[in-house]
Amino acid sequence: MQETTSGRSRRDEYTEATRQALLAAGREIFTREGYQAAGIEAISRAARVTRGAFYHHFEDKKALFDAVVVLMQAEAVASVDEKSKGQRRIWDRLFTGIDAYLDVCLEPTYRRIVISEAPGVLGNKRFQEIEEAYPMALLLASMNALKRDGELHFEDVDLLGRMVDAMICKMALMLPEADNPKRMRERGRKIIASLLDSFRRT
Repeated sequence: MQETTSGRSRRDEYTEATRQALLAAGREIFTREGYQAAGIEAISRAARVTRGAFYHHFEDKKALFDAVVVLMQAEAVASVDEKSKGQRRIWDRLFTGIDAYLDVCLEPTYRRIVISEAPGVLGNKRFQEIEEAYPMALLLASMNALKRDGELHFEDVDLLGRMVDAMICKMALMLPEADNPKRMRERGRKIIASLLDSFRRT
């Protein structure tokens, strides 16, 4: 069997390409039709693979949905990290990251798949596992860094981080229906900032 310059076989590359095609098709169809209405046949057809190929990679539709959510959370973390890493001060990185994550939450695909449907489809336990492995981990890393440096005075950083995350996601759900989304976002950000500032040690 021939190998590519990276050492991977052509079969390995084809297998990975098929998996990526299914993830892309699943993301598109889950966004457009919702999880319940999305069908394996339609997803396979959109990915240009057979049903057999679908079941080679994923046990069922829920397994594909799970993989799509994991991928989107990983992408969200990468986007937030990229936008916030240029800030030198941890507080600035934290608030830049919150703004960047809110931007992600407002993207229609993320809102429908991750925020609206994932908790119900995957169950709260599995959804929380993914949440804590990706966006929550990044948020808590910044907050724990502040606590280690003596800039954040609060005993339970994990609880504080979960409260902040819940506020961000709730605001993301409310913004599209707001009469003045820009003003609501600014007010929401001030509430989050005020909460964190109340535990800030100067």
